[in-house]
Amino acid sequence: MDTILEDREAHSTVTINYFDGNTRDVVILDSEVPYPDGKLIVSRTDKAGIITHCNQSFIDMSGYSEEELIGQPHCILRHPDMPKAAFKDLWDTLQSGKKWHGYVKNLRKDGSYYWVYATAIPNIRNNEIVGYTSVRRKPSRKQINKCIELYNNMILEEQE
Repeated sequence: MDTILEDREAHSTVTINYFDGNTRDVVILDSEVPYPDGKLIVSRTDKAGIITHCNQSFIDMSGYSEEELIGQPHCILRHPDMPKAAFKDLWDTLQSGKKWHGYVKNLRKDGSYYWVYATAIPNIRNNEIVGYTSVRRKPSRKQINKCIELYNNMILEEQE
């Protein structure tokens, strides 16, 4: 069975179209960086998804410096193998004031990727959402393999 992920060349250039209308060309490498044992990736964003805080694990795994991350939209890490519906679900859930969990394939600055199991929560002050916090941990390989197939199918449906 051919899939989007298996058909990728060792590296390719892809144009990513973001929800706000912006686009950027990125180099995609077919190279996974393993998630380190015992580490948590933590970041905070404002209501618009702009990064306001990131821990050292986030910096290390993303391949960006702290200065390159702060002030950027969190979607800077969006890998084109992630279906749009996954992020719609994330944003719909968070904006309704609820916690979201999911598996995400992230794009590193160098074009390689890493998988995470993410938990994101809205930050609420005076009954108003003021931003979001996300904590990512090492995902199981079994769940990653399930997500690869699911996400491939979702992307194919989005292209119809």
